[in-house]
Amino acid sequence: MPTRNYQSIGEVLVSVKTEFPDITISKIRFLEAEGLIQPERTPSGYRKFYEQDVERLKSILRMQRDEYLPLKVIKERLLHQEAGDGEAATAAPPTPETDQDLAEPPTGLQMSIEEMASATGIDRDRIRELESFGLVCSHGPESAKYYDGDDYVVLSIVKDFFRHGVEPRHLTMYRHFAEREASFFESIIMPQLRQRNPEARRHAAVSLSELARASRKLKQALLRHNLRQYLQAP
Repeated sequence: MPTRNYQSIGEVLVSVKTEFPDITISKIRFLEAEGLIQPERTPSGYRKFYEQDVERLKSILRMQRDEYLPLKVIKERLLHQEAGDGEAATAAPPTPETDQDLAEPPTGLQMSIEEMASATGIDRDRIRELESFGLVCSHGPESAKYYDGDDYVVLSIVKDFFRHGVEPRHLTMYRHFAEREASFFESIIMPQLRQRNPEARRHAAVSLSELARASRKLKQALLRHNLRQYLQAP
């Protein structure tokens, strides 16, 4: 009998779970639905993951875990790799100047709380608790509640806080920061939006992107400055 040179989705789950303990079959299927992985299918519909498919999956999971990259940026980086310049794209982590201002959520994503819990590795009670503090928000009628791509991005990030013992209530300060910052940016670009013409709105979008980039860089610099005192303490 010839040796099988591919793995099933269940076998892939087992093989990557040591490095990525939160991985689930639902998340692997989700990444496939988003076009980031494309395993071959048997005539009966079963997925066939070859070695290159598994390595691609691991690469995606590392970019999510280590660099917090949105799926759009990951997809673009993978396209660069396939075009032959992946070495330059992955040689170093993105710098503050990299144009990754606003993490774009997966397009058209709608997941029930059970599906979201499975995809992110955060249990349903934690998701409900995060929602009670306004960090995620369910949508739709009571009989068909779902969470969207923005919620997926938030949950993918906050689970790293949970590993350090941070509770959902502690994270409300980030929501307050974001609300205040959004109001501040709104006051800056509102004169452009009031003009109600396509060029003004395009300019407003560019301004918002530039403000988001400057904000991220300033927060990183200030946080680094404040943390340095702990690292230098005797």
